[in-house]
Amino acid sequence: MTGSRVGIGVDQHRFASSGSDRPLVLGGVTFAHERPLEGHSDADVVSHAVSDAMLGAAGLGDLGEHFPDDDGRWLGADSLAILVAVSGLVRSKGYLLANADCTVVCEAPRLSRQREMMMERLSAAAGGPVHVKATRPEGLGALGRVEGIACLAVALLEEIGP
Repeated sequence: MTGSRVGIGVDQHRFASSGSDRPLVLGGVTFAHERPLEGHSDADVVSHAVSDAMLGAAGLGDLGEHFPDDDGRWLGADSLAILVAVSGLVRSKGYLLANADCTVVCEAPRLSRQREMMMERLSAAAGGPVHVKATRPEGLGALGRVEGIACLAVALLEEIGP
């Protein structure tokens, strides 16, 4: 008997202070000339949210459990590589990604020009289709004051058949 499972992932990071030499990475795509996010890895909130959604759907805990931010191995890590590893964990549990959908919440940068590339890279890393969209917080709260970026994701996993 095959089945499906759903998981939700959420991630957010504040913008790094001025003078940081790291790039802004969202969905595996570098946004040149944009203020980067703070984080232990590359701080890719989109990859992190999709990873967490997949882990949750498979009943495998959360991203911090598998890739803790106090472990030096993950310092500056490529979050697409983490998503590939998560896809492997999900597969080992008997599931494949049917699809994922995520919403990036930010005032800046505008994602429209890079959105297709983000979806291609995320889909390749996750092993299934990942859709990306964005919304602006319209000046409300910390995200509206351009203090950081958040992403919410949902993932549907399908059990691998015989």
